[in-house]
Amino acid sequence: MRENRFRAALQNPSLFPVTWELVPGRGAREAAQDRALAQAAQAAAGGDIAALTLTDNPGGTPAMSADFMGGEILKLGIEPLVHFTCKDKNRNAIESQLYALDRAGVRNLLVMSGDYPVSGFRGRPAPVFDLDPIHVLQLISDMNRGLELPGPKGAVRHRPSDFFAGAVVSPFKATEAEQMIQYYKLAKKIAAGAEFVVTQLGYDARKFHEVLLFMKQSGFTLPLVGNIYILPYGAARMMNANDLPGSVVTDRLLADIDRERSDPDKGLGARILRAARLYAVLKGMGYSGVHIGGHNIPCEQVREIVRQGEALAPGWRELVRHFDYPLDGGFYCYEKDSATGLNREEPARFGARPSDAPAGALYGFARFCHKLLFEPGRNLYGAMKTLCGKVAGSRVEGPFHKLEHLSKVALFDCRDCGDCALIDTAYLCPMSQCPKNQRNGACGGSYQGWCEVYPGKKQCLYVRAYARLKKHGELEQLKNNIVPPCNWDLSQTSSWINYYLGRDHTAKKSGI
Repeated sequence: MRENRFRAALQNPSLFPVTWELVPGRGAREAAQDRALAQAAQAAAGGDIAALTLTDNPGGTPAMSADFMGGEILKLGIEPLVHFTCKDKNRNAIESQLYALDRAGVRNLLVMSGDYPVSGFRGRPAPVFDLDPIHVLQLISDMNRGLELPGPKGAVRHRPSDFFAGAVVSPFKATEAEQMIQYYKLAKKIAAGAEFVVTQLGYDARKFHEVLLFMKQSGFTLPLVGNIYILPYGAARMMNANDLPGSVVTDRLLADIDRERSDPDKGLGARILRAARLYAVLKGMGYSGVHIGGHNIPCEQVREIVRQGEALAPGWRELVRHFDYPLDGGFYCYEKDSATGLNREEPARFGARPSDAPAGALYGFARFCHKLLFEPGRNLYGAMKTLCGKVAGSRVEGPFHKLEHLSKVALFDCRDCGDCALIDTAYLCPMSQCPKNQRNGACGGSYQGWCEVYPGKKQCLYVRAYARLKKHGELEQLKNNIVPPCNWDLSQTSSWINYYLGRDHTAKKSGI
């Protein structure tokens, strides 16, 4: 098997590899695809770019398959890094896609939730989100060990694959709940098998430093890659307006970029210099490499950023001041170091901070009922288990299920999936109240605590769950509990019966 040069470079502490993002674009034989392949050929010829990253339907719009483009790029002699998203495929399609990538020799994957779909052919498509990134990373890990499947004559084990899968984290969140949930989910991604981490997009040096400290203090030693975007005014304005969820451009940064447009070169030199300075800062901080992106940027600009960045790197500490773009009132996990402009290793004292959302009386009622009915050895647990055993398969199972469903619709907007995750998410249903059905933590698209899909209208489910669990000192539940994907065999059946008879994920985890 050939060497994975991207993996080798990223895991070599003496190297600082660069990846360059290409956007395949919409169409098959259009200028965007021709341009992407021409750029890939340039990068391959130079030998100084470790991998080419390929976006998967960015912004939620359809585009040329990143998988196919990855195979074409591999033929040019350079490693592709395919963005592998969960939004358009169920778990069978994801498994099938991984087999095809394995067969084609495309091994580098960056696993993420993906942007919520926008209107396409004859309207908005149905979002899928059957698996979340943690589930996909678990599947990839199983495939790397040799996926074992049931067969007619017993278990069948596939040959091990050789995927090098990474995950994404956003340190650029404004509120305590948003930020801590990102880090809790990162820990789950690493536990699920992520082998490297790439940051989301922002321009706050303290936040870049913060995720380094979080990983260090958590004992995570896998490579961390910083995201650099060559930022023109148009893209900056969209990010500032939250039209590109997860990317953060503050009002002050937007104003600076606006002024730069009056330069003789319309701000190009300033954009390159900003990216080169960030390259130097990230290398000086201790990042393992950088990911460089930008709309239709030529290979020469990428190489110029690297050239200038390497020249600036010895004096990186003096460049930190150029990335002082905090969100107004933004939350930080660590106390500020006034001498460096970065962070001290001392965690911020945020335990007494006011919650970003109310806990609400309904949660108190749900907790009471849970302790009364669903905790083994407590109060009515035995009676409910006996009742469900008698009801299951009887003529009264239908009315029993209907009564349960109606009560849960009224209280929790239940979708009757039958494999209930309410207890995992502080009695907020991720199947009905999260548009991306995230069962293990928030996606990266929230902004100021609002849901990516309903900004200004609905708070992120996990911001609300964080507030509820923080009130009762139970945040560990969000840190360490990996919730499996919904088992759709149980859909439209009684989740109470499934729990008490040991069928759902909660019962199986508890050994019921």
